[in-house]
Amino acid sequence: MAVAEPIGVRSQSEEAYARILERIVSLEMPPGSVVNEARLRDELQIGRTPIREALQRLARENLVRSIPHRGTFVTDVNITDLARITEVRVVLEAHAARLAAEKLTTADREALQELLDLLLHGYVTDQRDLMQLDQQIHRLIYRSAHNPFLESTLERYFNLSLRLWYLVLDREVGLREAVDEHAELLQAILAGDGDRADDIMRRHVTGFEREIRKVLVER
Repeated sequence: MAVAEPIGVRSQSEEAYARILERIVSLEMPPGSVVNEARLRDELQIGRTPIREALQRLARENLVRSIPHRGTFVTDVNITDLARITEVRVVLEAHAARLAAEKLTTADREALQELLDLLLHGYVTDQRDLMQLDQQIHRLIYRSAHNPFLESTLERYFNLSLRLWYLVLDREVGLREAVDEHAELLQAILAGDGDRADDIMRRHVTGFEREIRKVLVER
């Protein structure tokens, strides 16, 4: 019989995962860079075992990879991966938006309305504001679908996409159009219109891919 992991070890492993993930997604640990376990232990003040468990999890999520006799590296970003990530996201994100529209609870509705109000009242003034609000919107939609298996899968692919967004963070984009699209999505979900929410989310995800693709082609 399997023995449950001690709470202390589990929580340290989760903390290590979250903090290393943040460094990778934000490009503080850039694509292709070496993952130095000793440095991570010193900087995060977390032990060897939790760090290794976190890196194993990140490897399963395709954010790091280990090469025998060479070490562990942050995975590269390329157009092929972008296309594959989008193939998954466009289907699952659209389905999550549809489910959210169909399954909204009172708490879900209040939380979504709060985010919609931020969009409509000028909260988003630059790309970083948009990125922060976009994360909240997507993750709230995942939760509002009320399917933990779908939520965990989407979270994994969203992290991969978020790292791509950091590549274009300081580039000019149609900010007004992006805000309007997010607002339209939330309004469709709040109205219980699953078909419309599905369609808007598909457009949203494929539009994101087009913007990232332009940057990767230019690199």
